[in-house]
Parts: sequence; structure tokens; C-alpha cells
Amino acid sequence: MTINNIKQVINETIETNICKYSITSSSFAFNLNPTLRLPVRKPSPTRLRELIRQIRACRTAAEERAVVNTECAYIRSTFRETDCIWKCRNMAKLLYIHMLGYPAHFGQVECLKLAASSKYTDKRIGYLGAMLLLDERTDVHVLLTNCLKNDLNSPTQFVVGTALCTLAAIASPEMARDLCNDVERLIVSTNAFLRKKAILCAFRFVRRVPELMEDYLPKCEVFLSDKNHGILIATITLITEMCEQSVAVLRYFKSIIPTLVRMLKSLTVTGYSPEHLVSGVSDPFLQVKILRLLRVLGHGDSTQSEIMNDVLAQVATSTETSKNAGNAILYETVLTIMNVESENSLRVLAVNILGRFLLNNDKNIRFIGLLTLVKTVHKDMTAVQRHRITILECLSDGDPSIQRCAMELSFTLINTQNIEMVVRELLRYLESTDAEMKALCSSKIVLAAETYSPSIRWHLDVLLKILTIAGNNIRDDVISSTIQLISNSPQHEQRFITDKMWEAIMNMNQLENRQPLVQVAVWAIGEYGEAGGFDEFELIEHYRQLLWAPQLSITTKQYILVSLAKISVRIDGCTPEIQNIINAFRVHMNIDLQQRANEFSQLFTNYKHLRNSLLEKMPKLKISELTTSEYNADFASPESSQVEEQQEEPEAVEEPSNQDILLDLLGDCFSSDGNGNNALAVVPVTQQAATTTQPYLQTTNFNQSGLSTYNNNGPMATGTTDSIMDLLGLAAPNQSMHQTIDQTTIPAIDVYNKDDIYIRFFIHPTAGDQQLPSSARITVQTTNGSQATIEKFLFQAAVPKSFVLTLREPSSTVMPPGGTIMQDLLIARQTSPSQGAGGLRMKVRFSYEIENYSMMEQIDVNEFPSGFLR
Repeated sequence: MTINNIKQVINETIETNICKYSITSSSFAFNLNPTLRLPVRKPSPTRLRELIRQIRACRTAAEERAVVNTECAYIRSTFRETDCIWKCRNMAKLLYIHMLGYPAHFGQVECLKLAASSKYTDKRIGYLGAMLLLDERTDVHVLLTNCLKNDLNSPTQFVVGTALCTLAAIASPEMARDLCNDVERLIVSTNAFLRKKAILCAFRFVRRVPELMEDYLPKCEVFLSDKNHGILIATITLITEMCEQSVAVLRYFKSIIPTLVRMLKSLTVTGYSPEHLVSGVSDPFLQVKILRLLRVLGHGDSTQSEIMNDVLAQVATSTETSKNAGNAILYETVLTIMNVESENSLRVLAVNILGRFLLNNDKNIRFIGLLTLVKTVHKDMTAVQRHRITILECLSDGDPSIQRCAMELSFTLINTQNIEMVVRELLRYLESTDAEMKALCSSKIVLAAETYSPSIRWHLDVLLKILTIAGNNIRDDVISSTIQLISNSPQHEQRFITDKMWEAIMNMNQLENRQPLVQVAVWAIGEYGEAGGFDEFELIEHYRQLLWAPQLSITTKQYILVSLAKISVRIDGCTPEIQNIINAFRVHMNIDLQQRANEFSQLFTNYKHLRNSLLEKMPKLKISELTTSEYNADFASPESSQVEEQQEEPEAVEEPSNQDILLDLLGDCFSSDGNGNNALAVVPVTQQAATTTQPYLQTTNFNQSGLSTYNNNGPMATGTTDSIMDLLGLAAPNQSMHQTIDQTTIPAIDVYNKDDIYIRFFIHPTAGDQQLPSSARITVQTTNGSQATIEKFLFQAAVPKSFVLTLREPSSTVMPPGGTIMQDLLIARQTSPSQGAGGLRMKVRFSYEIENYSMMEQIDVNEFPSGFLR
């Protein structure tokens, strides 16, 4: 019979005798006095083993809750009794119920009562309940301190050991300060059992109250010479924690490195402590602890690392790898080699060990190998490259965790020589992974292709495959990167990718799951449609099907509608069909599509002379200014050579009617002022004025629909569209650093102070000349006074026709709580004050998003200093 069976027989015998004694005594008393009322003895409670059996037999969660609720009600009733002899058994059942996730807080006080009991069986269950049910947030936790202090002074080692275990598990800073003297006394005890537990308790004290570590420094050096396995492990654990807590302590313990090296070598060579042999490995737990401490002591110290090089090589080459105990030691050895200043040959050896991990049949070991390579690949990239084939094979593993680690590691290995092979495997992995990983993997492939692409054709082909495979699961930066690459490609490559895109969207069956592909494809066709070999009637008919397809999103249809309008100036002979399709959307239920259709319809009727200039090709988009975080990214301005060509063109003749037409076309959001001047209108800068002031490049704005507002069709059109761009705050300014404002010397105007948004104007006047009567720079300071982050902040301004306004780039579009955004406005007077023009007035509009709410405000600013720009 086992010990447990013997205990069970003894308990059952005791219960039976108690029951018989109670019955015999009651019968004798009743015979003496028949009128006596005998007390009814309650039956013994359900045993813990029987409760576990009942809960496991439940078929539904409702049945389990019923059993648990019934048992909890019974346990509550027994806690109210003062003479119940089954409290220990009931507390054990309550702890099991707590482990299942049910509330058991009503047993906290009972834990204290059991812990204060004189019986060791009750005390053991009471302390176990305290470790599970109590924490620092409960008031009962403080009441346990006195009980622990009494038990730490108990003559019974098992009572003291139980108290030390409880203290090491739940000690608070206050409890650690109160009981540190008792623990320090037990640390120097002659009893190895108590000394080991006291050292581990000191580990908890140091973690909670770091200033207590000074009391344990000299004792730890003495304990390292102990032969007891448990004391050595506890001591090294305490030293490691103290070294991580304090740099001074770390320097203090560097002197023990030779001792640790001798100890580790003894374990590896001579088989130290054979009674602790695990799977043929001597003291694997102690070896792991020593390796971790060596990793902490040798980090960043080449002198100390040199001392441990030999023993690390010995452990790495002589440890058995067929069992998990040996693999655990090798794993810690690899981490130690990679984190200390080890030799290059040792690092190669460590990487080879991880390579063997990747070939192991155990998935846990393969995952550990990949995860460690991800963390240490920067230490020796060349050594890791030798295992590239094995790493790529892990992409086809059935475990998603292994696949993800292999994917992250594969991206770190990409270079110019292997990008084609690695990307081919990653695309194969992209086909089978889940939606979340498709988004992450596709974005990383795009970044890798931009960095190491061998050719434009290969780069375009990879992006097309990503759009086809990932479908709707890609991030916005993939769309932006693809459009930017097509824009910067040579003409024959643009023709190639446009044809490929057209072939990809011919099949309507899968397009609802590949809408980013549709968006890029229609953008490319709209920009470079004349270069492709399309049948114009087939193209228009397919566009009609796409626009009326219910499965496509509104955003995709915005791209399609803009592309269709651009095709009208790219391909001849299909204008009437395109006009009919656009007219059909003038009554669409979606307000955005309806507005676009009405605006484009005007370009086919009343303002057809502006259609070619408004719908011309977009310029090349600069990578440096590409915004990859959202669809409506502002791409860069044209190349400097184009600006020089524009500056050499002759001065254009103003046509105010065209300006008014553009204002009507884009929507006049502000009213005219009292003098009849349109407050939105900005007189175009003449060529002389443009050369006098700082040159500003034209801007291309590619918004969510793909509509390009760039126009470089001669000086007249340039001035008109630049005015509109400045008006709406969409002009791309030169990159400028915002200097710190000296608010004591610069005039300031408080423009807005409401809803925790503060806007101030700081005015920097500049000297005028004959060609430019007067000009000024205004720095707009916007401050977020709320406790929430403001995103997508956009500042817009407009001035009367007698002034020209240019907005520079803001310092940011995001304001954290208390954050500030700075933006410069350049204002120049175009007409002399003697010609009857009034002073400067400004209409300001700004919009932002805060806590998923979109806000917009509009104000008038008329409080400029007297004589300003006159």
C-alpha cells in the first residue's frame, strides 16, 4: 500500500470511530432520560476527490455552475460555525473552486484562522489559501504579518519552512521591512532546508525593496562555497537579481566569475552532484543558473568575457542534445555567448547550435531556435546566412508561431544577392497565411523590394503579385508604394504594368476580395491608358460593370470614376460613352460620388476648355515625400528641372474668369466680403514676384479618389491652380525647420481659444521693394490643451484678391496632449494701397480628429496691427 492509501484508511477509521462513539453516547444518554432531545450530527462533507469527480462529470457549463454554487453555499455555512472539524477539507475544496475561476474571496478570513491554528495540517492549508487568495490590495493581507512572525520563530522546521514559502510568495514592501531581521537570522541557520528557503525569501525582499540588498552581499559570497545543490541555486538566483538591480553590486560580484567558471567546468567534466543527474546531464538547473549569472556579469566587459570563453566552448561542445535538459543548457549557453564579448568563433558555434535546433523534430525546440536567431541575428549575419535554406523551409511549417518567427527572420536576411529567392518563398507563404499576417508580410515585402530590387520590371511584378495574393488584407502603404513606383518608371515599364493590371481586373469574380488591386489598376489605366493596347469599347463597358458592381466599396468607385474621367482625355472616340456613365452618377445615393459626377459633368459641358489641363498626367512622385500611412497621401512636387522650365516661360496674361470657374468647380466654402471681393480668391503670383520671393514648388495631391490637382499647363494655368491649392491648404511647401519663437519681441495675435485648442499668430515683417510692395511671414502656433491626442490636423487660410498667400508645410499633423504644431504663412501684397485696396483680412478654417470624432471650425481674423502690409 502507498502512503496516500494508508493515510486514507487512517482517516476513514478515525471518522468511523468518531461516528460510533457519538451514536453510543447518544443511545446511553437517551436510555437514562427518554425525554432528552438528542443533537442531530451533520453528515461529513464531500471529499475533495469526490468534488473533482462531480465537476468533471458535468456535460455543460450550467451543470458545473450548479455543482459549484451548491458546494460554495455549503462551505459558507460551515465557515459560520465555530466547532466545525471539517474546515481544512472545506478550504481545500474552496481553493480548487478558485483555481477553476469562480469567486472565493469569502474564504480570506478563514485562511488567517487556519494559518493561526496550532495543527500543522490546518496551518499548511491556511498558508496555501493565503498565497492563492490574498494580495497587497486586500486589507486582510496586513493581518498575516503577526502570524508569519510567530511561525518564523517556531521550533518546528516544517512550520518555519511553510511560513518562509508564504512570505516569499506574497510579501509586500511593508511586510519585507518588518520581517527582514527574522529572515536574515534564518539565512545563517545551520539547517540547510531553512537556509535555502530563507535565501529565496531574501530574493523576494530584494525585488520588492532594493535597499535591503546591502544586508545580503557578504553572505552570498560565503554561500557559493556550499556543497548543497539547493543553496547554490538559491544563492545564484539572489546574486543575479541584485546585479540586475544595481550597477555597483554588479561590479562587486565580478570577482566571483572565476568561482562560477570552476563550478560550471566541474559540472561539465567531472559530474558534480551525481544525485541530481537528470537525463544524463549533471545538475541542469544549476548549470542554467550559472550561465544566466555569467551572462549578466560579462555583458559589455571584454576582460571578464575572456575568462569564460573556454568554459562556454566546452559546455557548447560536450552537452548531450538528445534530451530536453541538454537542449536547455545549450539554449542558455547560446544566449550567454551572444550577450557577452565573446570571440567570433564562439558566435559561429552558437549560431550552428541554433541551426541544429531548426532541424529538431520537436516544434518547441524549432520555435526556440528561430526566436533566438531573431534576437541575435545582428551579432553575426554571415553565420546566420548559412542556415538560410533551413529558415525558409520553416515558412511551410504547420505551426503558425514557427511560420511567423521564420518570416521575421527571413526579412532580416534579405540582401541584394538573395532577394529574388527569399521573396519567392515569402510570396508562397503569403498565399497560405491568415489575414493579419498577410497585411504585415505584404508591407515588409514592399519595403524589402524598394531597398534591394534588382530591376524595375521585377519590382513591379512583385507588387502586382502582392496585390493579387493579399487582396483586401494589405495595408495602405502597399497601394501608395505601387502608385509611386509606377509613376517613376520608364514609359515602356508603365505600358507593361498597365497591360498587366488590365489583365488582372478582367475577371469580375474575385475583384470584391481584391479591391486594392482594382484601385491601383484603374489609376494606372487612367494615367497611362493611351500607351496600352486596349479596345476602347471593351474598356468602357468593363468600367461600367465595375461602377455598378454592388460588391465594390465606395472608395474603389471613387478611383474608378476619376480614372474614367481621365480616360476621356487619353483615348479618343469614347467621350460620349464616358459622359453618359458620369451623368448617371449625378443622382447617386452616395454624396461623394454624386459630387464628383456633377463636377466632372461640368468639364464635359460648360468648362470643357479646362478638361485637358485639369485631367492631365500626374508628375513623377518623389519617394522622400511619400506618405505611406493613409490613402490620401500628399506626394511630392515636380522635379527641380520642371520648376526651372516654368520660371523661364514668359509672363502669362491673367484671366479672372478661369479663376472664378475653378472656384465654382471646387466649391466656394466662404462668402464674399463687404467690398465685393471674393475672400477666397488669391491673385496669382507674377513671374517677377515669384523670382523675388522664395520659390515654392507646385504640389501634386493624390487623394483617396485618385484625383490629381496638379496643373502645369502654362503659366496661366499654373497661377490659377496654385492659388486654389494655397486657398485649400494643399500646397506642398519647401521643407523648412520651425525655429523656436521668441514671444517677447514678435507681435502676437490670439486667434482662437476654445475647446482646448489655442491658435496664435506670430508676425515676422520683411522689407519691401518696388516689385513687391510689402510681404510678411506669419507663424501659426496651434496648441492642444486637452487630454486626448489630436490627429489629422489641417490648417487652411484665405485672403482677399489684393494679397497672395502661400502655406508652408506644418511641423506635424498630430498633437499629443500639450503638444504644439507650427506652420508658416507667407503673405505678399499684390496691389498698392493707393489703388483702393483695403487692409489685410483673413478667413481661417481648421479641421482635426479627436477620439474618432471629426471637427471643423471657421473664423475671421481682422485684428492685424495697424499699418501691417500697407
